[in-house]
Amino acid sequence: MGLLSSRVLRCSDSSPVEAEQPEATAGPSFLSGSRKRKQRSWDCSGPAPSSTIHGSQNQGVNLQQVFGIVCRKKVKRSSKRAYQSLFLDGQDSDIKIRALGKTWPLHKVFLCRSGYFANMLKGSWKESHNDIIELEIKNEDIDVSSLCFVFGSLYRDEVLPIKPLQVPHVLAAASLLQVEHVVQQCKETMMRTINMKNVCSFYTAAETYQLKSVKTQCFEWLLCHLMTHPSVGLYKEIDIKLMYLLVSSSDLLVMQTEIDIYTTLKEWIFLYLNPHWKGSVEQLLANANSWLSKHMEGSESITFLESEEGLIFQPVFKKLRFQHIICELASTTLLERDRLIPLEWLSPIYKQQWLTLLHSQQHREIGPRIINEKELEGCSMRCGTKISRDGKYSWKWSHCKFSFPLHIIFTNRYIIFKQNRQPCDGSACLKQIRNVVFRMTLVYFDSDGKLTFSRTTGYKTITFKNNEEQIAMKLDGIILSFPLYVFCNFLFISLANTENM
Repeated sequence: MGLLSSRVLRCSDSSPVEAEQPEATAGPSFLSGSRKRKQRSWDCSGPAPSSTIHGSQNQGVNLQQVFGIVCRKKVKRSSKRAYQSLFLDGQDSDIKIRALGKTWPLHKVFLCRSGYFANMLKGSWKESHNDIIELEIKNEDIDVSSLCFVFGSLYRDEVLPIKPLQVPHVLAAASLLQVEHVVQQCKETMMRTINMKNVCSFYTAAETYQLKSVKTQCFEWLLCHLMTHPSVGLYKEIDIKLMYLLVSSSDLLVMQTEIDIYTTLKEWIFLYLNPHWKGSVEQLLANANSWLSKHMEGSESITFLESEEGLIFQPVFKKLRFQHIICELASTTLLERDRLIPLEWLSPIYKQQWLTLLHSQQHREIGPRIINEKELEGCSMRCGTKISRDGKYSWKWSHCKFSFPLHIIFTNRYIIFKQNRQPCDGSACLKQIRNVVFRMTLVYFDSDGKLTFSRTTGYKTITFKNNEEQIAMKLDGIILSFPLYVFCNFLFISLANTENM
């Protein structure tokens, strides 16, 4: 054990940080002193002895592991000293950086860890010979705090913690100065901390600085939470382009039916045009309806989306699947009462749906024969519900029309699709063969709104004959948590058939 102690003490005097930086002689004075000490000590970055010192007959201590731990501690201590004395205290500074009204006394050897300054100081730029460098910052996302964080990170070998709200600003500064390890840290922090307050700012930052995985994760988060966890604050943060993409997606988890997406968009427009409104989410719809009604007074000749104020929202509303809204009288009445949607949008849909209904009732329609991804992504009926506690449930989404009323039965073992046994106006519609393409998804959110369980069938085709029941999903062996959300995409009619009529 005496030999072990002696070697450990000698290793603690070494400086592996400087061993990786032979050019340190041009840098701060304390680095050159460390180089002298290194000649009298073990090289901790090199191979350690392969022998093992036994403390007892049954236990051993690997010297390589011991030296690795001690040297890592030494690196950490050296890094902290450099950060404190050189960055925070500005000792032995050989260059100053001025930006956003602040001056930082820094060191060229550390600045060269930034790709931006490495190109500047080691290249032919005129600034490479200056003692003071003026940085003109045009990006409004970069502030003094984010610049300070990135400069400080150049002096530390371990990462500095970033608060989620700071991430977009730090990412902007790190991207400008080309400090890749800080960009990576921002990426990891964003993916780990997405929530209601930061998801939109994270999405924008990820799009701006091309962090594709972060952008995808933020978008998936929004698809899951937009309607399951409505929020005034969240709706205020979603811009037109992002809302367009969300409403377009067949992966949007829709609570109830398509008309509820319309209602959500109406609330979103109200908040977009009234950003200082501070009511609760429970008050939102009533206030949106009242505002829209007053706004349309005296505008009998046009609808809201045709007005100068409403034109920018047209692309978003065009992504609504109106064929699944006008199948119910209450929903159709709501559209006409609000006078938000232009009538010329709805007229061709009324005609098409009427012809489709007639076609279906005369038994010439048996439903989709193949799974067509284009039809499913753009035309499938989106619907969902919330199951508060365990038990047996049965329901139907009222928009399942075209002579094929469908009941959904939920138990803790199965989810079953069942045809409605009620007659269809004297027709023999229940005796025909019908195909239905569907996708069913179950999700559970914990108390913090985090998605902790998800299961999907993927797109499948079920064929019904007479009054058959069909198992849509088996749940044997799955421990379900509640409240549980059930979402479905349905395609009852082939798009090719409707186009041929």
